Amino acid sequence: MCIRDRCFKIVAEEAKLIKLADHFEFTEGPAVDSHGNVYFTDQPNNQILKWSFDGELEVFVASSGRSNGLHFDTEDNLYTCSDALGQLWKIDSDKNIEILLKDFQGKRFNGPNDLWIDPKGGIYFTDPFYQRPYWKHTVPYLSTNNVYYLSPDRIVSKVATDLDQPNGIIGTSDGSLLYVSDIDRQVTYSYQIEANGDLNNQKLFVAMGSDGMTIDEFGNLYLTGEGISVFDPDGKKIEHIKIEEPWTANVTFAGPKRDLLFITASSAIYTIKMKVKGANR
Repeated sequence: MCIRDRCFKIVAEEAKLIKLADHFEFTEGPAVDSHGNVYFTDQPNNQILKWSFDGELEVFVASSGRSNGLHFDTEDNLYTCSDALGQLWKIDSDKNIEILLKDFQGKRFNGPNDLWIDPKGGIYFTDPFYQRPYWKHTVPYLSTNNVYYLSPDRIVSKVATDLDQPNGIIGTSDGSLLYVSDIDRQVTYSYQIEANGDLNNQKLFVAMGSDGMTIDEFGNLYLTGEGISVFDPDGKKIEHIKIEEPWTANVTFAGPKRDLLFITASSAIYTIKMKVKGANR
């Protein structure tokens, strides 16, 4: 990438991709706490796990509501897309669980998938329908797959409705832009975030879908699927990190300095040292 005519690689010099563990069934939803530790899900095994940057791995919640996407707020509360019953959860550091949302206008959500918390404390989340083997129903409760916004005063609204299968989602640290992947269309859009949380000015960012995503300090967007593809704020591809796994589901920045890229990929988790730092918690 180039800044003020100075170009450099975003991956650290001589950095190697490190496999931390590979005994899971399917890893997803990495989120980093204020200390740089990563929490991630093994959805088929119904667990949320914690990886400490000193190398320790432990089960954080053994019955996670089939959590998928995760995100921390500024007080280290963990928010989860718990799609066993189509809910949003809040889990505090003592592992107390609060159900924040369970339906929209009296109908169960299709399957909350991924989420991002804005600087005001509002929550954007995607709600696609993916048939799960642990569901008894085979048709969606809601007729469309949408992006929703849960405002800081707990009012929920639809903010993007013209998507086939919204999946990965993340916003910029200043709260001005939101990126949403429509994985069925194989595109990622950007939206302007209005003061009331509404989304406007949808633009095609890149012709690539993504399961999960993150942003670095320079506004580069990291998309997943076949490894990790990195795009600058103008949509130009500047890096590709190859992962020898069937699918790369999600990614975040970890460690005390937020300069370790933490990757969930199929049955495994990986890290790689970066020259850049993450912009989001």
